[in-house]
Amino acid sequence: VPFIVYVSAITFAEHSIHMTNSYFIPDDQIVKALTDAARRGVDVKIILPGITDSQLALYAQRYHYSGLLKSGVKIYEHSTSLLHAKTAVVDKVWSTVGSTNMDFLSLLKNDEVNAIILSREFAVEMERMFDRDLAHSTQITRDEWINRPLFPRIREWFVNLFVRWL
Repeated sequence: VPFIVYVSAITFAEHSIHMTNSYFIPDDQIVKALTDAARRGVDVKIILPGITDSQLALYAQRYHYSGLLKSGVKIYEHSTSLLHAKTAVVDKVWSTVGSTNMDFLSLLKNDEVNAIILSREFAVEMERMFDRDLAHSTQITRDEWINRPLFPRIREWFVNLFVRWL
């Protein structure tokens, strides 16, 4: 159910998607929904960990940056502490908070719980928290990303081969 809910919220977003996730290893359907949203003019911002307890998860996460950045998704890495949040706010009215990471195990295999709240007042509070986290994050630019060294690219590609087990 979390998978269908996330894809639907992203697919039908009209203005904004502001997401924070501690393990971001999306499948092709999530990536397509996010890139399609950005291409149709939705403000898509994602805060992801820059510091993690799993280097492999960090490399797998970064594998997806190129396509997301190319489509206009804005990616930020939070680097002041270990990021554990799993939240999203869509169009300043739909919010979710829960235990669901954006990875294969969490979305399709694990027992996860998310609260979905349809409330402008709650969404305003969620946006405030998102903005605070954004202030402690560094934006990853497309130019910076496409000009990074070869070794990290190879490492990200290799780790991505094993994402079903991360």
